[in-house]
Amino acid sequence: MGATADPAADQTAAAKLGFRQGQLVQEFGWDEGVDDDFRLAVENITGGELLDEDADDVADIALCWFRDGEGDLVDALVDATTNLAEGGIVWLLTPKQGRPGHVEPADINEAAPTAGLHATTSVSASANWAGTRMTTPKNGRR
Repeated sequence: MGATADPAADQTAAAKLGFRQGQLVQEFGWDEGVDDDFRLAVENITGGELLDEDADDVADIALCWFRDGEGDLVDALVDATTNLAEGGIVWLLTPKQGRPGHVEPADINEAAPTAGLHATTSVSASANWAGTRMTTPKNGRR
């Protein structure tokens, strides 16, 4: 379930997800099964390497790879917000329906508010991964 066959499509998808030059992106849940072409597209757009889970920098966007059976989704989302800038975005990337590790949309919608987030948009991030955009409440409370 790793890289896709069309890096240009990954670049377009990453741009549509709102990644911009100069943003700091912290990545959570990386393993060998994630989409490396998508990751590279994000790095190309932002102009920097993805920060790992242990980084202390304040991130504009958290990129959270998650598969069903890998632990608690709420915990993963809370971890993703630890270094998130005010007004930052969490992109939760989960395997698309029919792929191993698929996470049901109802589970995502249930976990988001428990983690202090609001799920706003679901998109196709790459050939094998769906993305759910999450924001913190407008009043700044999490």
